[in-house]
Amino acid sequence: MITCIREVRRAKGLTLQDVACRCSPPTTPQTIGRLETGMRTVSVGWLNRIAEALEVTASDLIRLPVRGDLPVAAVLGAQGAHAPRREAVVMPPKPDAGLLAVTVEAGVGEYRTGDQIWCERMAAGDYAGALNRDVLLPRPAGRFLFGRLVGREAGKLHLMPLGTGGRQQIIADPPWMAVASRLVRAL
Repeated sequence: MITCIREVRRAKGLTLQDVACRCSPPTTPQTIGRLETGMRTVSVGWLNRIAEALEVTASDLIRLPVRGDLPVAAVLGAQGAHAPRREAVVMPPKPDAGLLAVTVEAGVGEYRTGDQIWCERMAAGDYAGALNRDVLLPRPAGRFLFGRLVGREAGKLHLMPLGTGGRQQIIADPPWMAVASRLVRAL
């Protein structure tokens, strides 16, 4: 089993001694170090003890072999691309419970054919936070409306379509709304 105990511990700013003392029952920093480096096999019991000490779930400490971490080869800045200062990886996003996806089959507005738009559901009281952002709203009979939220008043939402020449649409009291939060585009 591949763990990321060391990464989580360092991200929380804790020493081996801190984690050893937080374990129930307490252990030695050497034991935590051996578990981190793989010199000692991590049992489920140890994984649970360390997760509790780090205030995370046991699954947060496991690195699955199918996980698609990508090494960062370069960093792009105002002066162009350069090597990263230290080794780094990026991870694909982990879908949360409230995420929905919209796939683009024909380009419209700033979206291209093949794009995926990931949207996060919002509570009704948070709709004002989505002003001037693209949103997905349900319509009767299994239809949807996707456009830019340009206004909100007395339970009514005002949306502008993404393409040119469309007319503003007003939706009264939608049961839910999801705001576009991530664009996934193949290059």
